[in-house]
Amino acid sequence: MSRPDRTAEVSSEHSSCESGEGSNGVPKGIKRSGEYAVRLMSEERQKNQLQLAFMMGERDESPKSVIGGTESFTAEGKAESPAEADELMKEILDPEKFFDRVNHDKVMGLVAKRITDKRVLKLIRAFLNAGVMEKGLVGAMDEGTPQGGPLSPLLSNIVLDELDRELERRGHRFVRYADDCNIYVRSQRAGERVMESITGFITKKLKLKVNSEKSAVAQPWERKFLGFSFTAKEPQKRRIAPKSMVRFKGRVREITRRTRGVSLQGMVEDLNVYLRGWHGYFGFCQTPSVLVDLDSWIRRKLRCVAWKQWKRGRTRFTELRKRGVNEALAAQTAGSPHGPWRLSQSPALCLAFPNAFFARIGLFRLAVGR
Repeated sequence: MSRPDRTAEVSSEHSSCESGEGSNGVPKGIKRSGEYAVRLMSEERQKNQLQLAFMMGERDESPKSVIGGTESFTAEGKAESPAEADELMKEILDPEKFFDRVNHDKVMGLVAKRITDKRVLKLIRAFLNAGVMEKGLVGAMDEGTPQGGPLSPLLSNIVLDELDRELERRGHRFVRYADDCNIYVRSQRAGERVMESITGFITKKLKLKVNSEKSAVAQPWERKFLGFSFTAKEPQKRRIAPKSMVRFKGRVREITRRTRGVSLQGMVEDLNVYLRGWHGYFGFCQTPSVLVDLDSWIRRKLRCVAWKQWKRGRTRFTELRKRGVNEALAAQTAGSPHGPWRLSQSPALCLAFPNAFFARIGLFRLAVGR
């Protein structure tokens, strides 16, 4: 299989800094030069980068061979995971606090190789030296790029483009997104050798420090990339990484706190905003059973909320009866000494709040994406 072309584009969110012609006082000449800066790397490179980052793009293109840190296309166009293709070992390289440590002069030197308009260079330098405000005080920045802006990811790509070219020159299979980089090799020994070599390149050539805590040589299913990982058993599938699951459940717990003082309908509306956004990214996983389990877990959390809001045994008995639970079961459940979480799976609450009830009030379902 051939390696992907070393090409990339900058997404629309990264190019938003050039959208204020006239209204923000940026001259047209600078805007045109800024557009050139945003196109420093061609569209094909970013297209391949995004394909390697779990194939977020179209899959019906002409058959091609693309091998990277996540999936590859065979000659027939069938998607394979790295483990299916070559049983590769995975090497993770993570520059420590990249956005805080990148050298300004190094960045400007690389930008100046591609941009000749001094006004644009001056604008980028001003962006780097703008400083940050912490606790009402503005602090100067001698190194690093301000995070959260559209220019930071672009500058990281410019700096780490040297790393891309070095990895390509050595013939490695890899994928990089911003400051996260995965390299695939065939054995543990090869991974350790490449790790030592590339770490030296990053430290000496790029003047960056590799985060030893986040960098490791391991199997692909033991590590994560952009919130995803792989299953260990055949056939390998793209799954949601455990840490992403923990963050998801933590956010849902925050939204469904029983002490928020909002109605169940209002809570569902708040929850839907988060669920839609989360599904828009992680719905790309190949383990639908996980999404089904998460839907069940969310409904159980909401049953807990309703049970807690009813508070007293008499109110609980009355509400269960209104929802069609027979008298004996309603009385038994209303007088139960067990807590809300255990009772959320009881027959009475499942009858009072079936799946159809949550569908009627508009709860977003992760398993079906609506």
